[in-house]
Amino acid sequence: MLFLWLKAFHVFFVIAWFAGIFYLPRIFVHHSLSTDSNTHERLDIMARKLYKFTLVIAHLAIFTGIALVVANHEYFLKQGWLHAKITLALGLFGFHFYCGNLAKKLARGENPHSTKFYRIINEAPVLVLLGIVILVIVRPF
Repeated sequence: MLFLWLKAFHVFFVIAWFAGIFYLPRIFVHHSLSTDSNTHERLDIMARKLYKFTLVIAHLAIFTGIALVVANHEYFLKQGWLHAKITLALGLFGFHFYCGNLAKKLARGENPHSTKFYRIINEAPVLVLLGIVILVIVRPF
């Protein structure tokens, strides 16, 4: 029963984390399109708060994921799909930190990338999510 509770919370935290990961780069798109300093300030606050909140959620997703593996380690450690999922999750965690660095640069008035770049990184996590869903549901290896 504990395993099912862990799984439910893990799925919840992953969904919440992805919601933030999808929205944070969208803030960057709007930031790069705007020329108004008041808008920049508001978007900087939104990005900072969203980043910090979703970082906590990311840690909870990772913690519950580790707890799931520990709870049934004999099974999970032999599963190739899980290793691939963990790799994608670590990549997503790195992407999250990268977005945090972008948010800091934008808040300092630096805009190192084009609007097109921000639009691309806004969509990139969809591919990671697709990969994770396929690995968990289909378990191809």
